[in-house]
Amino acid sequence: MSLIDIGANLAHESFAADFDAVLSRARTAGVDAIIVTGSCAASNEQVLAFAQASRAASRSRDQPRLYATAGLHPHHAADWNDALAARIATLAQAPEVVALGECGLDYFRDLSPRPEQRAAFIAQLELAIAANKPVFLHQRDAHADFIAILRDYRPHLRDAVVHCFTDTAAACADYLQLDCHIGITGWICDERRGSHLNEVARMIPAERLLIETDAPYLLPRTLRPKPKDRRNEPAYLPAVLEAIATARGESPAQVATSTTANARRVFALPQ
Repeated sequence: MSLIDIGANLAHESFAADFDAVLSRARTAGVDAIIVTGSCAASNEQVLAFAQASRAASRSRDQPRLYATAGLHPHHAADWNDALAARIATLAQAPEVVALGECGLDYFRDLSPRPEQRAAFIAQLELAIAANKPVFLHQRDAHADFIAILRDYRPHLRDAVVHCFTDTAAACADYLQLDCHIGITGWICDERRGSHLNEVARMIPAERLLIETDAPYLLPRTLRPKPKDRRNEPAYLPAVLEAIATARGESPAQVATSTTANARRVFALPQ
């Protein structure tokens, strides 16, 4: 099966020592492409470098093709300034950058003041509109403010992906009404916290569903054997696929086919 991991934080320091091996394991697991998440000034540059190197080596089938996003996570919203905005606008012109973000609101940790989160979120939506790129969105415990902002901008956005969805079925319905795509992670494999995502997975139309690891976070609890370091990586995407397929009453092959086609369409990836 051909899979696309639409969200992996491969700029995380835990991947520095075995980066190539991580990619080789992902390819062996059937992952053909990975969209590597940019979330701050430094990681934006790093993930673009990964994607450019991958493009230069595109004839190799030993590793997945890498693409990048460019944005500022709400945790870092206090860092937003004109220089960063200008740099993200420039990065958005690179062919390897397939979405703006990760951007949005996070009231769970509140690592940046909420007014600054909202300002940075709006600014990045405007950059995405100007660049005609989809947005890669983050929302946690901030649905009311998030959906209010997104409703204003969604008609002008090329596309929108609500990444790492862990919220309620009602929140999912709100996003589907705005023609958003929904990314499901290994959270669905967690019987303690993620069992409600079985219902969510069933309600998402096949053409709106995407899958991701959010590596190195959210290691699927169904994974056997579990890695000793507890680090998630793109090679474990099939565990997410299996859980989603079971929830939807579909075969893994069906979910793989639809989610891969969706990822290629949303992010304008080559076949």
